Amino acid sequence: MQRIYRWQPVDGTGLEHMILSQEDGAIVAHGVIVGSDDDGGSFGCSYRVGCDALWQVRSVEVAVVAGKALTLTTDGAGHWRDGDGRALPHLEGCIDVDISATPFTNTLPIRRLSMRLAQRTELTMAWIMVPTLDVLRARQAYTRLADRRYRFEALDSCFEAMLETDDDAVVLDYPALFRRLEDHRAG
Repeated sequence: MQRIYRWQPVDGTGLEHMILSQEDGAIVAHGVIVGSDDDGGSFGCSYRVGCDALWQVRSVEVAVVAGKALTLTTDGAGHWRDGDGRALPHLEGCIDVDISATPFTNTLPIRRLSMRLAQRTELTMAWIMVPTLDVLRARQAYTRLADRRYRFEALDSCFEAMLETDDDAVVLDYPALFRRLEDHRAG
């Protein structure tokens, strides 16, 4: 089964197109983003996030058009490696990934943890900054407030947002940052 999603930054300067596939015990998201960075520059990038059937991240690839590319793998237990197989100790203990340019990666901990988010849950993410592709540890918290509504907190920057999701926990509205335009089932 495949589903296609599109988001636009609230400021209207960009577009994301993402295909989410679930087959044979694997979940894969392929996305393409055209956007603007915090300095007002423009970028284009693509990403692929591979998860197991329990929504645990296993691989991440991000490539900036005419720029850098990044490949990360993880065992699902917080041990990360780069594309050459070298251990990344600064990401030790990170279970999920957060790609700065897409609201999709907020779905990963929501789906993986599900009802456990009824209590505020602090997590440490492998945070990928787009377009630089710097990878940092980032402390975040999620709390389920109601069906399809979650409080997201970026603990290192004191940022907070109330995320609205669809029935599949995919973000519909990320106030001040992204809004979903459309989605549909494919193939």
